[in-house]
Amino acid sequence: MKVAVSGKGGVGKTFVAGGLAYALAKRGFKTIAIDADPSPNLALTLGLSPEEASRIVPISENKQLIEAKTGTGYAGVYRLTFTVDDIVRDYAVQTPMGVNLIVMGTVRSVGTGCTCPANAVVRSLLRHLVVECGEAVVLDMEAGVEHMGRGTARHVDVMLVVADANLKALETAKRIHELGVKAGIDRIFLVGNKVENEVHKKVIEKFASENGLSILDFLPFDQKVLEAEMRGETPLKLEDSTAVKAVERLCDMLLQGNI
Repeated sequence: MKVAVSGKGGVGKTFVAGGLAYALAKRGFKTIAIDADPSPNLALTLGLSPEEASRIVPISENKQLIEAKTGTGYAGVYRLTFTVDDIVRDYAVQTPMGVNLIVMGTVRSVGTGCTCPANAVVRSLLRHLVVECGEAVVLDMEAGVEHMGRGTARHVDVMLVVADANLKALETAKRIHELGVKAGIDRIFLVGNKVENEVHKKVIEKFASENGLSILDFLPFDQKVLEAEMRGETPLKLEDSTAVKAVERLCDMLLQGNI
């Protein structure tokens, strides 16, 4: 199972990505979570402390690793082909939620042919994880899919676009859907998040209907999740959280494959 999660900042995208990764791990899958957001916070959702999260060096900023993979000893010349399976083994961080985490870091336009060494490493690593890796993979992405590239994106089993009832979030979801279709992703679904009432639900349903977006599920607003995040704690340990239970249900829907 390879799932990409995208959406406008602030809609709960990272909570959904972390919750799915945790749910997959609980169901016996060896799970890798990839934080590909320019403002990485997935480590906190997966139970690492702020201090532990701050010590993670993103792949794109690991100069020693990038030099080891791409260096040739000649200035301005670097290798284009190299293995990356050892990066998963050596640089994935184990989290308290039973999920291995890889933080990619901010690398722009990986899928557009940019030839800088950092892009080459991240591009190869993404392709390995999404195309070749046998584990369950959940990608917490930025609002867009350009940095995955068409060849990588089409191997994602499903893309979930998270949005709340805010029009800006829904317009962003529409744009992400368009980009995903162009990238070759076959199954793209809208997930309505932080839904407080029927009004919110109807707003999301109306926008989706008018813009050709398929809704997979709605996740409720949960004050307990907000309070846990304010305390710097992972909300995934809240066994009585309606939002956490809803993400568990979402995971089961994906695994059943009836979508």
